[in-house]
Amino acid sequence: MFDFRHRSRLAAAAAAAALLSLAAACGGQAEAGGAGGGSGGTAVIKLKDPGNAGPLAYAKREGILDKRLKAVGARVEWGGSYASFTATIDAVRSGSVNVLEGAISPALGYLANSRNIKIFSFTDPVTDRSAPPRDGLVVPADSPVRSVRDLVGKQVAVNKGGRGEYLLLLALRQNGIPADQVKRVYLNPVQGASAFATGKVDAWWAIVDAYPEVVAKGARVLLNGRDLPDRDLNIWAARTELLGKHPEAVKVLLDTLRELTEQEKRSPERFQNVFLKKGPTAVSGARLQDNLTEARFQNVPRFASAVDGRYVEDVAGVFRQYGVLPAAIPSAEVIFDLRAPAAPVPSGRAS
Repeated sequence: MFDFRHRSRLAAAAAAAALLSLAAACGGQAEAGGAGGGSGGTAVIKLKDPGNAGPLAYAKREGILDKRLKAVGARVEWGGSYASFTATIDAVRSGSVNVLEGAISPALGYLANSRNIKIFSFTDPVTDRSAPPRDGLVVPADSPVRSVRDLVGKQVAVNKGGRGEYLLLLALRQNGIPADQVKRVYLNPVQGASAFATGKVDAWWAIVDAYPEVVAKGARVLLNGRDLPDRDLNIWAARTELLGKHPEAVKVLLDTLRELTEQEKRSPERFQNVFLKKGPTAVSGARLQDNLTEARFQNVPRFASAVDGRYVEDVAGVFRQYGVLPAAIPSAEVIFDLRAPAAPVPSGRAS
């Protein structure tokens, strides 16, 4: 009898320990998933560090998001710094970030393997030619390359499965050049800048901050994305758990972004050098003026809707044509309309 009771107590203790472990695991998964807890828990908007400029930097300094999210039972967490959407994706996988900005192109590469993020906002492209371009195919000033056709047999640095690769493929297609006649060298923005500066590649499709920096150093521009039928819109995406359980918190974020972007268009000076006036993240001179001009011309992020599927499908079509994407991605599965009635969070592919 003693042995039976002893073993019963051991079994009960083991079962309790197993339940505790399971509960801890579930809690950890919920946190990593980005919802900040269970369906009834506090929503946590996890963003990368906004840097020293822009609406989010201003919102962080002024505590705007903290106040507005608190009103809907949510809060914001600011994470680390990442050079690109692709780099930020690693933080999404680990749970350090659950809302991120980028373009359709790099999002497709992630969505091809995991459907745990959805796009909730698009920003229409700037069509005014007076606005400074934000990307371009560049070559050294003394390069014999004068056109896209001259790239045959050359090496071009691009970010793999991202905007640089998309635009290069678009340019090659428009000029009737088979993609296999130009070697794509896959490098992130920092690696691309180094390879270009040291002559290890013949050309580079520079994007975002890397573009004005390399042009300022004397690079010659062959063409920009706006010279092409570019459908790769800027986006905001979030983890599906966060969107499904706490859409009101994500809407507060987007509403704040929209409001502050409107303010930045009118008074861009307030949104530059937000934290530091001097130092490595501060800008001045021609670069500052370029940023101010860009801010005045920018478009305001808008709510995503089903009709935006055409942009996703067009970009995916280019990647599918050249073997960058292994399979089609139904746009209806990756777009989330914050204005639509709430729907249950899909189960299954959540990792």
